[in-house]
Amino acid sequence: MKKILLLFSIAFSTLILAQKKPTLFLIGDSTMANKENPDKNPEHGWGQVLPQFFTTGIEIQNHAMNGRSSKSFRTEGRWDKVEKQLKKGDFVIIQFGHNDQKFKDSTKFTNPYTQYRANLERYVNEARAKGATPILMTSIVRRNFNENGVLIDTHKEYPLVVRMVANDLKVPFVDMQLLTEQLEIAYGPENSKKLHLHYKEGEEPFYPKGKDDDTHLSRLGAETVAKLAVKDLKTLKTGLEKYIK
Repeated sequence: MKKILLLFSIAFSTLILAQKKPTLFLIGDSTMANKENPDKNPEHGWGQVLPQFFTTGIEIQNHAMNGRSSKSFRTEGRWDKVEKQLKKGDFVIIQFGHNDQKFKDSTKFTNPYTQYRANLERYVNEARAKGATPILMTSIVRRNFNENGVLIDTHKEYPLVVRMVANDLKVPFVDMQLLTEQLEIAYGPENSKKLHLHYKEGEEPFYPKGKDDDTHLSRLGAETVAKLAVKDLKTLKTGLEKYIK
């Protein structure tokens, strides 16, 4: 009988501890998302490799999905799945922008100063209402060097709006646009191809016809970008830093 009570006590304690364990939720687009066949697929989202930088004291759920904007992530019910799970002590990293720019797709496009801003504010307020800590991030840059070797921005007003929302609502903020801009420039026009998906025909089995992608990340790119994110997350004093290795 004592053994049964002891086992029950241990099981109950384990359940309580598991319930108290915080979760870091990631919501965003393809640059953050998990990719299929990670052992064969050269493409990796930076959120996909993020767990290696954290302790087992926190769970990480990556809900980022290819092609989603701040609008379509909600209309497809993806935020609803996150919001239902949110509890006090959780964290939500919010990073949209790449697909909000798609003015030829009404299911994704948002005006940066109206719909996009309102969407970000709503994610922030709804996360806070559940007792979770929202963290805003600007989009990572595209590898877009001109003929003079100058990196040209492609995101226009969207990162500015993220900064405005972070400032106005006092939201913890990581400027991934700045960090990845510095990264691309440091690597240079040619070497920065290693951070992305550049393969000649027959060079990579996963892309037999070759690939030239300056938006999405290679494993090297994903891990390097994740390190940059983690370095800044550690300085925010949100409580998340104690789970970073």
